[in-house]
Amino acid sequence: MPIPPSSSSAWQARKTLGARLGELRRDAGLTGRELARRCGWHESKVSRIEHAQTSPSAGDIRAWCEHAGAPDQADDLVAFRRSVEGMFVEWRRIDSTGQRHAQESVLSLVQRTRMFRAYSSWLIPGAVQTPDYTRAVLRAIAKRRELPDDTEDAAAVRADWLRLLREGDRRVDVLIEESILHSVIGGAEVMAGQLGHLITVGSLPSVSLGIIPMGLNRDAEWPLEDFWLLDDKQVNVELVSGWLTITQPREIAMYAQVFARLSELAVAGARARRLITAAIDALQLSRAAPYCRRTTRGGRSTGRRRAPASAANLRFGLA
Repeated sequence: MPIPPSSSSAWQARKTLGARLGELRRDAGLTGRELARRCGWHESKVSRIEHAQTSPSAGDIRAWCEHAGAPDQADDLVAFRRSVEGMFVEWRRIDSTGQRHAQESVLSLVQRTRMFRAYSSWLIPGAVQTPDYTRAVLRAIAKRRELPDDTEDAAAVRADWLRLLREGDRRVDVLIEESILHSVIGGAEVMAGQLGHLITVGSLPSVSLGIIPMGLNRDAEWPLEDFWLLDDKQVNVELVSGWLTITQPREIAMYAQVFARLSELAVAGARARRLITAAIDALQLSRAAPYCRRTTRGGRSTGRRRAPASAANLRFGLA
């Protein structure tokens, strides 16, 4: 199991497990060297486990408890180890049975959560994605991680939990960096549809959409990795290597404070719509550039290029 950041709930939980095993050893009157000898391990392994430098296997825990005279503690400690493992999970483990399974694992989480807060500096968050954008993201993930392509099945499950998000008294607060609006995912047509969808979904009473403009002074709050706040009970963080689950109240409060400070930088309502419309215009200009023709006067070129219609007008059928 990889060692997650030292400030994470996963790391703290591993330290708790190591400390508990150390207590059992000391209660039995054993040195680390003696316990290692009885278990048939290298003498440094006991110290590495107790200091959370090595994650013990279920077999290691059972052997430890047996030789420390506390076999009745083994089942509880093995169960605790499993919960620790679930706090930080590598993508290769999450995706080992396909992306559909990963999407299904979110359903129960959505069902029991009422307040969702999402921040993203990478992609449009799943809560406000179009089906086409979702499929493009899932296909890209499958290709990058060399997974079997179960995109359609995974997208169907995603659609199920998106419907749940809009039911009952659930609320979704989304914060994104403006740069995301200009990162084309799935091609220009898919991206144009996604940008138009942001304008639509941002007007829903259950959805709050904030966009942090580019060019701001970010000394106080830098762009961060993507994270979700689920009620005030859990935080999930998307890392390059895996998925981190945070449950310690102190850390959850830190993420809530960061979300609040990022919200102060964001624009919403008409100002957010203007940023989205500008991104649509920029997208349309990039699509039109290869086909832009020089205007002519009397059969001769004027040397000027014809400006395309506003992309916002094209998108909403006004041109």
